[in-house]
Amino acid sequence: MADEEATKLEDLAEALGGDVAAEAAPIVYEPKIDAQGRAYATGKRKNAVARVWIKPGAGRVTVNGREFEKYFARPVLRMVLQQPMIAAERKDQYDIVCTVSGGGLSGQAGAVRHGLARALTHYEPGLRGVLKKGGFLTRDSRVVERKKYGKAKARRSFQFSKR
Repeated sequence: MADEEATKLEDLAEALGGDVAAEAAPIVYEPKIDAQGRAYATGKRKNAVARVWIKPGAGRVTVNGREFEKYFARPVLRMVLQQPMIAAERKDQYDIVCTVSGGGLSGQAGAVRHGLARALTHYEPGLRGVLKKGGFLTRDSRVVERKKYGKAKARRSFQFSKR
């Protein structure tokens, strides 16, 4: 029965006019690099939006014109920022320049991390599998719920008074 299916597939391939296996070659993605040799990507988290540029260099990271150690003072935020570089084993190989606005520091760090992972895939498309597996390319869509009318906050009701 398997032989019959194989011959049917071969007949179908011949009818289509070519080798089916040769046409199913893997897709090769081209790097997206600008005239200055940089890769650009946008990252988002909560209400923060980060614009990230990477280019080969000594590993300097600047956020809004300041060193990232000064901008993100908490060690946890610095660790969040470096996660994609460590996962891709590219630490201290790229200079990173980013501008970030909106939200708080935690959301901004998450936005820079998202943008950095996307910029890495634009510069080296082969890193996409590693970064996707680590969850760095997925945009965390959780945002603050809006306040509803008739409520004290998004879901909290006003205090009930029986009398």
